[in-house]
Amino acid sequence: MIVVSDTTPLISLLKINRIDLLEKLFGDVLIPQAVFDELTVDERFRLEADQIRQTKFIAVKPVNNPESANILKRATGLDQSESEAIVLTDELKADLLLMDEAKGRNVSAQMGIRIMGTIGILMAAYEEQELTSDEVRECVDGLQRAGRHIGQRHYQMLLSRLKN
Repeated sequence: MIVVSDTTPLISLLKINRIDLLEKLFGDVLIPQAVFDELTVDERFRLEADQIRQTKFIAVKPVNNPESANILKRATGLDQSESEAIVLTDELKADLLLMDEAKGRNVSAQMGIRIMGTIGILMAAYEEQELTSDEVRECVDGLQRAGRHIGQRHYQMLLSRLKN
């Protein structure tokens, strides 16, 4: 399975110390250069940057056609990392794109790209028995404490699927 990730799901999982779920669920995860740069240049994410550099199952894969990402960025208003993540997913014919931002998800869906966000990752981890229902709730609480935005619709869907 080929999986590409945008920045936000990585940051969210790092904030709750569950980046390991990506390897358990998907094996290797590819990120475009702009995602790596966003993760490692921003001073607010210094700890996360160190973790990303040390994580063996996350690999940087540059887009083949950077101009495609620039065109997508200009046409949609997405940022560089989202644009590169979408283009890389398309170029690789990847099975899945990890992305949280609504605008990027909408553009991806219009292109026929399969998308999963942070809540979807937690749901998949629960369904694959990598997390218990209590651990999922702890993860969501941790995301909220870390100031990560969780869409109410996705949050309710997650809670409804958890067995007590």
